[in-house]
Amino acid sequence: MDDAILPRTYLVVLDGSAEARTALRFAARRAAKTHGRVEMLAVVEPAEFVQWGGVQAALEEEARLGAEALLHQAAGEIVEELGVKPEITIRQGDPVKAVRALLEERPNTAALVLGAQASGGPGPLVAYFAGAEAGEMPCPVMIIPGSLGDEALDRLS
Repeated sequence: MDDAILPRTYLVVLDGSAEARTALRFAARRAAKTHGRVEMLAVVEPAEFVQWGGVQAALEEEARLGAEALLHQAAGEIVEELGVKPEITIRQGDPVKAVRALLEERPNTAALVLGAQASGGPGPLVAYFAGAEAGEMPCPVMIIPGSLGDEALDRLS
């Protein structure tokens, strides 16, 4: 398929935080206005080593189910409000490595959209992707301030 006709895809990493919800709202509104798509990613970090493998597997499955529920709830909200049906992706491992791997797999991603906390320092994803590696990213990184309200997000997106 010709790259020129592929819809723009905005990748958003969701972790249940307010700033991730802000990033999702911005990305979904941009996708709706540009006839693009949203891909929501949740990363489940591996459980700490537990001596009994069954317990560790149960902990990891519980975390995966929680991430899945978070993504489906957020997806329902943006479908209802904006009519944008996002793609849902769940990965296990280190969040930075998971995002980088997904971007490599999806070379047509238009932007990585991250939310910054309303106060305090940046979270680990913002710090990494806006830091020393920023110049090597395969797509733009949009950092959406967590202090923006819905009205400001609507105006900017």
